[in-house]
Amino acid sequence: MAKATVILFLLLSHISVGTLVLANEQKTWCVAKPSSDEKTLQENINYACSQVDCRILQKGCTCSSPDNLMNHASIAMNLYYQAKGRNHWNCHFGNSALVVCTDPSYGSCIYE
Repeated sequence: MAKATVILFLLLSHISVGTLVLANEQKTWCVAKPSSDEKTLQENINYACSQVDCRILQKGCTCSSPDNLMNHASIAMNLYYQAKGRNHWNCHFGNSALVVCTDPSYGSCIYE
């Protein structure tokens, strides 16, 4: 019984309530689902950027290209997700987002 209690304690001590962290502390990111429609993507950008600083998406900035809704929504949604603590509910966006464990950074655009 004591052995089971110790194992349970160790297991629970590594679980972060609400925060999405994989067992090996691997970082996660939030991106737009490829199946999301343009209206939803624009709404996600508007909402996320009303809550966090999205200047990185402005023309000439490191993440402004490619200049399309899928790219900009993914970046904005991830900025929001990271700023709010990487909780699974911060990457829902009306079921138009995915939590990924592969870094979506590209070129000089580094996802937080």
